This record gives sequence, structure tokens and C-alpha cells, in this order.
Amino acid sequence: MQVRVNAVVQARTGSTRLPGKVLRPLGGRPVLDWVVGAAQKAPGVDAVVVATSTDPGDDPVAERAAQLGAAVVRGPEDDVLARFTLAAREHPCDAVVRLTADCPLLDPELVGLVVAAWRQDPRLDYVATTLVRTLPRGLDVELARVDALQALDATATGYDRVHVTSGLYGDPERFRCLGLVVSPAANDLRITLDTPEDAELLDGLVEALAERSEGGTSINTARTGWRDVVAVLRARPDLVARNADVQQKPLEAG
Repeated sequence: MQVRVNAVVQARTGSTRLPGKVLRPLGGRPVLDWVVGAAQKAPGVDAVVVATSTDPGDDPVAERAAQLGAAVVRGPEDDVLARFTLAAREHPCDAVVRLTADCPLLDPELVGLVVAAWRQDPRLDYVATTLVRTLPRGLDVELARVDALQALDATATGYDRVHVTSGLYGDPERFRCLGLVVSPAANDLRITLDTPEDAELLDGLVEALAERSEGGTSINTARTGWRDVVAVLRARPDLVARNADVQQKPLEAG
């Protein structure tokens, strides 16, 4: 029997620090396009599902996701874990890759590495690049077995319902976890999209990456990966400075 892995992209327009960020233009196309495109290119991913909320404000997210060729499920705005279990019910699979729509520079290669690691040992409940963080924040890839998520769904409360996987890696006695790391570490860098400062960095970074690609007009996604991103940021401390003071919200903040 074929083992299926679906990528589930959580996306909504309601953000306290940067409302509408997932549909914000970046390099001439919405941020959501970047994330869905990376998921669709990732080796080992069988289907891509965008999980948004039932709030009418997220209608444009659902519409854009469908235009991109992704499946769409809609559930509670604040109970993101419920959205993921809904995605797994409506689009059956054995494991889901959790991606967030505010990480536009996701690298399909990293997604594929996480999926391949799990396929080597499907008994693992959780595989991620974030268990021990060595990559820039914004290149996060997490995979969870569907039955582990279902078990968690039956008991999770509070912020574990918002952050989906925190109940898995937070309970290693109950769930089998594996972390992937890279060297040299680049976890001091931040390329996620939470604030206006993050947006300023990403705009400059995409422009710099485009200048490195053929023609100097757009990013060649087949040749631009996480190593290129790190190389540009190491060479451009002025870009890094744009969001250097941004603090990541703690889990408890939701």
C-alpha cells in the first residue's frame, strides 16, 4: 500500500502585527503563491492543501489557493490543529508536512529532505528542521504522522491547538521525534513574515536574489535554495539589520 504525504499550508489574513500578510505582494506575486509553489515542487509530496479559516475575511485566501491548484479546507480560525486534522480527513494521507504561509522562501529541497527522512522510518511521529534550530527562521519544515496528530487532537488544549505540533515535540516520551540540522548554523537569521520590518527585509532579499539569477529580473526557483539565501544575507548585513530587532512571539502568545 502506497504511503501518502500531503503538505498542509496554514494561511489566514488575520495577523495582529501585519494583517493580510499572506496575500501581500513579494517580487510581483502574493506571498501565498511562493509557499504553495514550493510545496508543489517538493520531492515526495503527494498533494498540497491550504488550510484556512471559515471567516469571510479568508475568502480571498481560499480563492487564491484554488487558483494555484491547491486543495482547500476551512475550519476554526484559532484552532489550527483542528484545521490540520480536517485536512487529513478530507484528503487522506499517512503524514502531513506542516508549512506556514508566512514563510515565502521555503526551499523545496528542505521539504523533500524531511519527507525522505520520514519515509525511511515511518514509525517516527515527528520530523522537523526546527527541533534543533540551525536554519534561518522562515525555512521551517515539520512533518507529523496523521495518527499522532489525531491522538494529540483528542487531548491538546491552549496554545498546543494554535501551534499544531508543539504537543508532539513537547512530549518526546509519548511521541517519537527526529530533528534535522545543517552546518554551519544560520539560525541567527530571520526570513519569516510577521512584521513590517520583516517585509522590508524580504523585499530587499528577493531583489538581491533576483540580481544573482540569470537575467537579473526574477528568482530562478529551480536554482535558488536556502544556501543562496544564507549567502546573500551573510554578504549583506544591511539587509539583516532591517529586522534584527524583531522579537519572535512566545508560544504562549498564540
